[in-house]
Amino acid sequence: MTRLELLKILVGQARANGFEFRRWYTTRLGVPWISADAAFVLLDTQRRYYALLFSHEFASCFWKAGADITFKVPTQTFERVMPGGGTATVTRKAFTRRSARRDAWRYHLREMALAEEPLRYVRKYLAVDDDLEEDPLPATSVDDVPTPSQTAQTSAKKSAQAKRKPRPMPNGLPEFLKRPYKP
Repeated sequence: MTRLELLKILVGQARANGFEFRRWYTTRLGVPWISADAAFVLLDTQRRYYALLFSHEFASCFWKAGADITFKVPTQTFERVMPGGGTATVTRKAFTRRSARRDAWRYHLREMALAEEPLRYVRKYLAVDDDLEEDPLPATSVDDVPTPSQTAQTSAKKSAQAKRKPRPMPNGLPEFLKRPYKP
């Protein structure tokens, strides 16, 4: 999946939750609106998609309020005053938490800012089976030949992927881009 296709799907999902892409594009980027395709190409080629990804308007619509989210709470260490007057260091283990919060988008913005590749982080929350992975290089020497256990693992992964039904990719413009703009 290309970056351009991914941006179209991201904006489509956010727009389904109330995001007004055309208004955001003209006000935040200060560029006149030509067409939806031109807007996506500009975001992709000039790397302005970071402005979109980290926009509060986009994030609050992409991760809508009240949706269930799963996130990891990191290990915490702090000092606590004990009843006898002494202090003790308390260490809490990391754990996974599931909740439905009104401000889930703020959590995701924080995590996306910490991620090395924000697009890959957002990609995890799309309901698309296509991956952004490259094909592995073929073996070129005796040292690169996979062992039987590695071959078994790869065949198990391939059979699991073969069972999934592929999601059709959009052919033309999404329906939300065909509708007239109402300011």
